Amino acid sequence: MTQLMRPSALVLLVLVGMPGPSNAQPATSGRPAPPPAGRWDATVVVNEVEIPFQFEITGRAPDLRASFFDGDLRVRSTSGRVENGNNLVFRFDQYGSRIEAAWSGNELQGKYDRGTRGAPYPFRAHRARPAPASKGKIPTIAGEWKIATTSDKGEKAFRFLVRQSGDQVSAAILRVDGDTGTLSGGFRDGTFVLSHFSGARPLLLEVTPAADGSLEILQNKQTRLVALRVEDRRARELPEPTDPQQHTTVKDRAAPFTFSFPDLNGQLVSNTDPRFQGKVVMVSITGSWCPNCHDEAPFLTELYKKYRQSGLEIVGLAFEEADQLKNPERLRAFMKQFGVTYPMLLAGEPDQVADKLPQAVNLNAVPTTFIIGRDGRVRAVHAGFAGRASADFHTRAKQQVTAEIERLLAERTSTSR
Repeated sequence: MTQLMRPSALVLLVLVGMPGPSNAQPATSGRPAPPPAGRWDATVVVNEVEIPFQFEITGRAPDLRASFFDGDLRVRSTSGRVENGNNLVFRFDQYGSRIEAAWSGNELQGKYDRGTRGAPYPFRAHRARPAPASKGKIPTIAGEWKIATTSDKGEKAFRFLVRQSGDQVSAAILRVDGDTGTLSGGFRDGTFVLSHFSGARPLLLEVTPAADGSLEILQNKQTRLVALRVEDRRARELPEPTDPQQHTTVKDRAAPFTFSFPDLNGQLVSNTDPRFQGKVVMVSITGSWCPNCHDEAPFLTELYKKYRQSGLEIVGLAFEEADQLKNPERLRAFMKQFGVTYPMLLAGEPDQVADKLPQAVNLNAVPTTFIIGRDGRVRAVHAGFAGRASADFHTRAKQQVTAEIERLLAERTSTSR
């Protein structure tokens, strides 16, 4: 697997029936259809592959909301309303996208509009139904697995992390830039069918246990992978997954780390500004289009609240599409969503990351965070961010960064700039 798909997330626009009174609903067999509130089983079609997922509509017309799911984490709409009688509009401004679909009783059909992120995906949904019970013996696949691969970031292996309760499984693939989000599903006809879509990272995995103890994984009906338990002797002979703390470095650790970009109001912010002098500074390479950056943002906000008074500063260098650089509406919504109060700078477009930060070596993962000591030098670099779907790896990554921040804050100010 060279790259997992990364669409932006969304605005949900559901067009319902024909225009009519504001409280009208489509009818089936002469009886009013149930209101749109409730759980829905949905799919988007990505590269001709159907990706199943769930979302939920709550409230009563004209005040409605919608949620998409990343495991037990809800991705909530920023607004919801009824338009033209039976048109439902749910906005997810933090991702700047939308779903447009016609509602006919228990069916929705339309498209997922990704805004500035590319062509729309076909979209369909029906009322959620209980999954059929699995028959026969259910294989146990819970645990940590290793997938041999070659990625465009130079990785030689990924981690496949699986949790299981009976025939129900949740899982995630963890790479150097972060994880896939929580893939969920069950066991059907000898195969675990797992999928994820929360407005970002559409992914379908068909996981079949093999007789030799490995897992055969078909990703999005196209890419075939093999996973081995980490305890398996064959797995120990494979390359190790990339260490996020070793992936990206800087050319000269003795040189100050420099940046100078405008904030969202056009004010130039630089590493030489007084607010950064003698401080521990985290420089986060980010983007509102990046789902792993959405995973990371709550942690950075938490760190900033906890340690700012002790001498921590954080600055985000956002790399956005050209249209977003002209009018960063999505980035503003991203900041509002996660309570970001540290400065966010407009650094360039996503394919300009390496050029805009020439001091960095092998800077190809977003997010990436540079941790700078009171003396202005880079003391650590963390590529990517393992989200909540990565369980213990998520906890461990936060502990490592927190320990690094506390160690640098404790350094004597005599070493400051």
